[in-house]
Amino acid sequence: MSEFAAIILAAGKGTRMKSKLPKVLHKLSGKPMLEHVLDAAGEAGVDDEIVIVGFGSEKVTEFLGTRARVAIQKEQLGTGHAVLQARDLLGGEKGTALILCGDTPLLEGAELKKFYETHLESGAGVSVLTADAPNPFGYGRILRDSVGRVTGIVEEKDASEAQRKIHEINTGIYCVEMPLLFTLLENLSNDNAQGEYYLTDILAECLKRGRDVCGIKTQDFDMVMGINSRQLAQAQRVMNERIVGRLMDEGVTIMDPSTTFVEKGVKVGRDTVLYPFTLLEGETEIGEDCVIGPNVRFTNVTVGHGSSIQFAYAHDCRVGNGVTMGCFNHLRPHTVLSDHVKVGNFVEVKNSTVGEGSKLPH
Repeated sequence: MSEFAAIILAAGKGTRMKSKLPKVLHKLSGKPMLEHVLDAAGEAGVDDEIVIVGFGSEKVTEFLGTRARVAIQKEQLGTGHAVLQARDLLGGEKGTALILCGDTPLLEGAELKKFYETHLESGAGVSVLTADAPNPFGYGRILRDSVGRVTGIVEEKDASEAQRKIHEINTGIYCVEMPLLFTLLENLSNDNAQGEYYLTDILAECLKRGRDVCGIKTQDFDMVMGINSRQLAQAQRVMNERIVGRLMDEGVTIMDPSTTFVEKGVKVGRDTVLYPFTLLEGETEIGEDCVIGPNVRFTNVTVGHGSSIQFAYAHDCRVGNGVTMGCFNHLRPHTVLSDHVKVGNFVEVKNSTVGEGSKLPH
């Protein structure tokens, strides 16, 4: 039984990406966007994850493996129709469904958990997460009555001139009680500019049945950024700022955060210094009191404490404690540099273990 399930919409083609790859599989900080969304849902405490697939369903399903259950949207008939495809998996359940979009990789689990808890406290049948957008063009607008209660959502193409001036927008994130969710979805109409079944219309359906609708606003607009084109770079910048900021809070010195790039799974010990143009990727782990950079790229590299490395590329290897490396070196897979090894300039090492205290001058 699912008390708290996530339904993640990942069926869209992402036409504006101009790619053969399904949109949700494009990577951000080393992981597909969909994986970031799944991680955030897990951090929020969901006990069941349903991913709605459509375009490129084979690739998305292969990526998911056993990570989540899959429902297929064979025809692209709108977001309401997409969520309805989860009915066979969740239709008999009681609890709450958290509805997310698979192209929102900046979601934070703590914020989703707060949203869920606020929804439960409200007693509402449906809650929608909202945000104030500096430029709301393209977003659905939140409609409220004179006392601030949410009465519905209007899409950009269906909005009046006055409604388009509203800055409070729909993030596409909902909490809905089950099995009420599927009753609401079954009664949707596609009488709108797009001829689609809008998920947003469940708010009006909920109110018709005498249940409350709650609008819960987040202050983190970046968190709900959806990726509709190759604007991945913008989202990457935001995510990197968050990661680098957390590292600095934990005691890492970063000389220039704007030119230091760290993926989400990387660990860096306190009192380590990262110089500009350092890229730390994959499952890289740096110990304490190290000096890394400038111009270093590590992918799946473990470095011990007190090592100093600059102008190097290393991947799938291990560096010990107190290692020093000069410039323009390449450590290839299965290399092990033991403690206190000294490496000079223009050295390449592959599939070798270099003993403790050894020197590789050039």
